[in-house]
Amino acid sequence: MEDLNRAYLEVLSEEIASRKDDVLRSRINELHPADVAEILDRLEEEEVRYLWRLIDREERGDVLIELEEDVRETLLANLTNREIAEEVLENIDSDDAADVVAELPEDRAEQVIQQLDNEDREDLLTLLRHPEGTAGALMGTELIRVELDWTVSHAIREMRRQAEDVETVHSVYVVNAAGQLLGRLSLKRLLLTATSTRNTIRDLFREDDTRAVKVDEPDEKVVQLMKKYDLVALPVVDDHNRLLGRITIDDVVDLMEEEAEKDYQLASGLSDDVESDDSLWDLTRARLPWLLIGLFGGLAGAYVIGAFHIERFPSMALFIPLIAAMGGNVGVQSAAIVVQGLAAGRSPKDERLVPRLLKEFSVALLNGAICSTVILCAGVALGYGWNLSLTVSMALIAVIIFAALFGTFVPLTLDRFKIDPALATGPFITTANDIIGLIIYFGIGVLMAA
Repeated sequence: MEDLNRAYLEVLSEEIASRKDDVLRSRINELHPADVAEILDRLEEEEVRYLWRLIDREERGDVLIELEEDVRETLLANLTNREIAEEVLENIDSDDAADVVAELPEDRAEQVIQQLDNEDREDLLTLLRHPEGTAGALMGTELIRVELDWTVSHAIREMRRQAEDVETVHSVYVVNAAGQLLGRLSLKRLLLTATSTRNTIRDLFREDDTRAVKVDEPDEKVVQLMKKYDLVALPVVDDHNRLLGRITIDDVVDLMEEEAEKDYQLASGLSDDVESDDSLWDLTRARLPWLLIGLFGGLAGAYVIGAFHIERFPSMALFIPLIAAMGGNVGVQSAAIVVQGLAAGRSPKDERLVPRLLKEFSVALLNGAICSTVILCAGVALGYGWNLSLTVSMALIAVIIFAALFGTFVPLTLDRFKIDPALATGPFITTANDIIGLIIYFGIGVLMAA
């Protein structure tokens, strides 16, 4: 839906107020679930509840998982346990169902699960046991599998039965009698190569290098595999190579989007995942920690300036903003490059750390030499004097080199200790570089004055 403007929403609100159910039902049921969710995200709570009842029952689950988190939470709170089970969970993929249940309070989640039939309940409980951030937490159990010794006719009957629960058939997976994954079988080969319905899958199947991921592997590994091999679906296996489920590309895209938002917020100095319409307390709690760090960093900077007796070098105060800004910018640039590489799975090994630092040193040295030359010439031309201009120039090249090495080293260290390296691209680097940059600047100034 391309034209969701204020006028459209006003018309929709008027139709809801006038209880024009037939018009509303016709309007929303011809839309894609994502478009319906976009509409609900922008309506008032009472309007959302009213419109929800007019959505086709089989489409409600798909609409719900597309909603913004706060709207979904409010809507779930207004549904009964049976409605959540029958109208939502039974009409969406198992991985999405697990995500919905995980958002419910623990006691209510148990009550909702009890409303499901035995098979769905067992599948859901199995998925919920997998820790967040693993392949098992991402996977769904809906897939098409055939056994190696099945005949073609038997395989087709089983595929038809399994396909009732599968919205899109990405692959047909071949397993042995123990359920171990052997590879994939194309529909083309199954339908066109078999000379008789009595042929077995063994006659048609050719072992391939089907990529799979262990159920306890981190979700970053899933992203790396699907990006590297251009996969639309990735099978998930246990330690004995038994096929457990599959992860589809839409799940990975959602994960990448969530990780990108998380990294951006960390880099911006937000400690929690927040939205602009969150409560005043939530927004304050997310922003305040890094603001306090910046505050104490500023106090530390003031202490450094006082310790060097700025009154003895009043002209040096003119270039404090320049030194601080250049150090912060260089540090964030270096950290961002490293974090980008880590996010793409290019984690430097121990033996590559020194070459990486040397390369960053070379880049910083070249950039610093150019910038310091510019500031030296500009300082002299603007009448700041040779001595002050040379001091600023020398300090600038030293600060740039330090900031580049610091911005490279910190995210690598954080990654080694399993801490999100995106922290290094935010206020942490800027604050640290401000303090150390001032120490370098005034230290060189004192030496030059000696």
